[in-house]
Amino acid sequence: MSEAIAAADMAPPAAGFGEAMRRSLVGRLVREKPLAAVGGAVFLLFLFCGVFADVLAPYGVNETDLAQRLEAPSWSHPFGTDHLGRDVLSRILMGGQLSMVVSFLAAGLATVVSLAIGVVSGYFGGKTDMVMQRGVDAWMTFPDLVLLIVIISVVGPGIPQIVLVLGLLYGIAGSRIVRGAVVSVKENMYTHAAQSIGAATWHILRRHIVPNVMPVVIVLFTTRIGAVILTEAGLSFLGLGVPPPAPTWGSMLSGTGRTYMYLGPWLALAPGLSLTIVVYAINVYGDGLRDLLDPRMRGTQ
Repeated sequence: MSEAIAAADMAPPAAGFGEAMRRSLVGRLVREKPLAAVGGAVFLLFLFCGVFADVLAPYGVNETDLAQRLEAPSWSHPFGTDHLGRDVLSRILMGGQLSMVVSFLAAGLATVVSLAIGVVSGYFGGKTDMVMQRGVDAWMTFPDLVLLIVIISVVGPGIPQIVLVLGLLYGIAGSRIVRGAVVSVKENMYTHAAQSIGAATWHILRRHIVPNVMPVVIVLFTTRIGAVILTEAGLSFLGLGVPPPAPTWGSMLSGTGRTYMYLGPWLALAPGLSLTIVVYAINVYGDGLRDLLDPRMRGTQ
């Protein structure tokens, strides 16, 4: 009997368990956090438009037609055209694709950096923690925008440079959040039990520390996506983002949007509203997800 019980304990979970958990999380999100559920739907729409932008765009991103320059929104051009007769909707979709690529890559890199620094610093503590956290303090003393402008000016604009810089910027700063979660998990009884029986450090980190801080990491990843989109738009607005002719929401606001906003208000409204709605939706979704995944927030509204 004991062997059967041990075998049952070692058996892998049922295949439908993960799916049931996801459905439960989605159901709770809709019932308890309807605004976050709407934000999640907008987030999924943003992902869909970003992935299939090439198919959804009705015109070429740099397809010009001077005969239709500064045309107001219509059935043929739902978001109007710019000063060169280019379709604004097509450029918004392609700009969303670039924002999606940059935000996911940079947020992913930032999450990995935060997890690596936070886990090592929080678990080992002592001098290791002191040295690493003083380095984080020194990094966070520099204003984000000034640091970004200096680095991008040195290495030059481009998607790889922006992803690397934003990933390191948000990754080092976000390690504080992961470190706090690791310090809390490290003091739990199951961690002390694993240490008392002589479990290897790598085993403890892999089986006990990292899985129990994943809710914090997931929320950190979602909020970093919105922050990266907004920061990338700010760099593009200053001319330090993805270089032309690739359209970005920030460059559309800085270039044609600012120059022709009185003749064609849609040139500034389209990228501005797209940026506002997407970032707000992602932040609301991240906040709702944090409330559902954090046990201390259960039962609160």
